[in-house]
Amino acid sequence: MTPNKTIIYLLTGLGVIFTIGITLPSCKNNKETEDKWVTAQVSRQNISSLVTCTGSLEPISQVDVGTQVSGRVEKIYVDFNSIVKKGDLLAELDQTVLAATLASAQSSMASAKSQLDYQQKNFERYKTLFEKQLVSSSDFESAEYNYQTAKNNYDVSRNSYQTASTNLSYAKIYSPIDGVVLSREVEEGQTVAASFSTPTLFTIANDLTKMRVIANVDEADIGNVEAGQRVSFTVDAYPGTVFDGDVTEVRQSATTTNNVVTYEVVINSPNPDLKLKPGLTATVSIYTLEKNDVLAIPTEALSFSPENEPAKNGSRQVWVLNGANIASKTIEIGSRTGTLTEVISGLSEGETLVLSGGIAGNSKTVSTTKDTAENSSNSPFMPKRPQGRGSGGPR
Repeated sequence: MTPNKTIIYLLTGLGVIFTIGITLPSCKNNKETEDKWVTAQVSRQNISSLVTCTGSLEPISQVDVGTQVSGRVEKIYVDFNSIVKKGDLLAELDQTVLAATLASAQSSMASAKSQLDYQQKNFERYKTLFEKQLVSSSDFESAEYNYQTAKNNYDVSRNSYQTASTNLSYAKIYSPIDGVVLSREVEEGQTVAASFSTPTLFTIANDLTKMRVIANVDEADIGNVEAGQRVSFTVDAYPGTVFDGDVTEVRQSATTTNNVVTYEVVINSPNPDLKLKPGLTATVSIYTLEKNDVLAIPTEALSFSPENEPAKNGSRQVWVLNGANIASKTIEIGSRTGTLTEVISGLSEGETLVLSGGIAGNSKTVSTTKDTAENSSNSPFMPKRPQGRGSGGPR
């Protein structure tokens, strides 16, 4: 290889090294500048906030049908899922004892009526004689007393007769509403006792096309729940189906279970296809906040400040990226969720917000040119100038 070719190869190699020394630091520092700020654009979005809880389904109107008299169940006319109308006969109790009680009360009432008639006539006679001063006042008062006693005895016997008659009518159990029989608690031949409490014979739901969820909402979330809010819920029986409803009542009574305080929220839901059944467990989402197509920003933008200074006078301040610089803007906000905040004024759609980031020292100005030049001059691949007189080196 000739000396001239050797010199050419050496010069070419030095040129390649010089080019790499300039390019690599420049690319690196440009990348650092790009990664300096974490940003997001101001845009129109839908803002919503949810309260999640669980509850159970039940009919809106449900009646437990019982009996006010004791006796043996003689006949049952309905079964589970039977459709009934108001006044339909559901069951009959044995009426033997009740009918005998009524007959005895009727006889007692007849006897008391006879006694009353006799004492009334006797009193009227003594009254006439007393007015003519033919009997003593003692005899007249005795006749009057016997008449009042007979009258009271008759009233008592008449009330006893009415009670026996009513008890006999209670031996026939009628439906109080139109609806569907959800449960039947007795069998024919079973004896029911109504001495201390009314035993339940049937449970009837008025209209299963309208259901409600009794949801248990935690005390931390109940303040955001109001009547009229939209609700969606799912049940395990239909995992792919979402059912809709709305809040109709927030009950004031609290329930404490294992030191957890909850409040009952009533949610009405249509059930036209009868998919929802009483007793199903519902996983509920209550939309406590819903705003569609509003100007919104990430909530974390409100907490960013390159100077680490809080906003003054309670104002809300955000930082907007404009080219290589960032500038602060004071804004007015509306509704907030954990991730989004509504902007009422102070920002325009499409502006770029700074969420986090910045160089050490939190500089508010981005200068890519200066960084590249300084890093390039310090590149290990750049050939160093010989130390001369002007630099204080040896000659």
